[in-house]
Amino acid sequence: MIVMKFGGTSVGTGERIANVARLAARTAQETGETPVVVVSAMSGVTDSLRHAARSAASGDRRTFLLIRDELQQRHEQAISDCVHDVEHARGLRAEVAALLQDFEHLCASINTLGELTARGLDAVSGLGERLSARIVAAALRSQGYNSQMVEATRIIVTNNNFGSAAPILEETSKRVRDTLPPLLEKGTIPVVTGFIGATIDGATTTLGRGSSDLTATILGRALPASEVWIWTDVDGVMTADPRIVPEARTLAQVTYSEVAELSFFGAKVLHPLAIQPLVEPAIPLRVKNSLNPDHPGTLISQNAANGVLIKGITAIRDLSIITVQGHGMQGVPGIAGRVFTAVAHSGTSVLMITQSSSEQNICFLVHTLDAPAVVRQVEEELALELLRGEIDAVVCQDEVAIVAIVGAGMRGQPGIASQVFGALAEQEINIISIAQGSSEYNLSLVLAHEDVNAGVRAIHQQFSLANGRSSKPVRKEARDGAD
Repeated sequence: MIVMKFGGTSVGTGERIANVARLAARTAQETGETPVVVVSAMSGVTDSLRHAARSAASGDRRTFLLIRDELQQRHEQAISDCVHDVEHARGLRAEVAALLQDFEHLCASINTLGELTARGLDAVSGLGERLSARIVAAALRSQGYNSQMVEATRIIVTNNNFGSAAPILEETSKRVRDTLPPLLEKGTIPVVTGFIGATIDGATTTLGRGSSDLTATILGRALPASEVWIWTDVDGVMTADPRIVPEARTLAQVTYSEVAELSFFGAKVLHPLAIQPLVEPAIPLRVKNSLNPDHPGTLISQNAANGVLIKGITAIRDLSIITVQGHGMQGVPGIAGRVFTAVAHSGTSVLMITQSSSEQNICFLVHTLDAPAVVRQVEEELALELLRGEIDAVVCQDEVAIVAIVGAGMRGQPGIASQVFGALAEQEINIISIAQGSSEYNLSLVLAHEDVNAGVRAIHQQFSLANGRSSKPVRKEARDGAD
């Protein structure tokens, strides 16, 4: 059995929703098994819903009413384009109208209170999936297939960390197995709302932006599925962003570890957490293009290394590098622990860490929006050391980015770093900081924001990623170029 997830672009119009229904139907015919479908909101809808909620909290009633009207018009048009039975279409329009009435009431309440809580934002944000899933299920029925919309709030159980809730896998798996297999046994295609879940008490939560992928892989693990397919608007995982490197190509295979690294460091094709539920049961995942369904896409599995040194290059932008420096740090235990405890208290995630062997500085990267709060928190924690001069300063440098070179084939191969550094040196690009984990799957470099595109292109060309050869380092002697 296949779990198929379709992103916002794939369900962005009625025509594309009809295409989703055809793809689900084709999968059922070709595999002889009923698939499970997971859908995102129509493209742009979640952003509109969140904007409406924030406008309501600021006292702006007109904006959320306009957004309600726009959403009603857009979803009714989609119904007209993909649901051909008049009675079904009429009933579906009534469901859409009722959900949008609920949305209006929520925004009116937020407006009256003048406050938007994380719980309230989740209640509003999840509406887009509840709308799109109903239309996709109806489109399947229009094509002659039994289909039923399933609210993920019934089966995805989470904690109460609104905005980025964590699934409670044991309870979720039980509910999934109680709910979906009976539908599948009857030949009914379940259409599940992605992105949302609910607490034990029934409060609607969201799993974080772009997390419909995670919904799909959680379902895939619980059922279990033979494969999970993530349908998007690109042909698969690519060697680099084609907007930066036009000759970038689609990768046929990558490992779980490789795609996790690529996703974390900026590749948009897959949610960074989505792969985790599939690793232990070793369920393969495919990334495919709903607008080019005959392309094989990218297979992600436990053992997808095929002798290629480097699989891809990606980047995270809009970062700041924060440096804690001072001679008084040398040989003093606990400084690093205090620094990162302070960062944790600011509610910020650290993307990369380096420390000099002299122990006179610690550098770490955070998103630029979070940097001022992090600096304040660290300075408060180290106020006494700063006063004594044991720590010179907490310095923040903005407009930097991480460029990550990823590939399981790099492990144990000397000379990789020297080739990377040489390629950047030829372009006169300075490397601000470097980090590499012991797995050797990832070599991360900090570059000035203005150097990122040129740096990515230079490294991509150096390793011949466009033709898939990813050449090995050239060594004059047996140990020349060792990293």
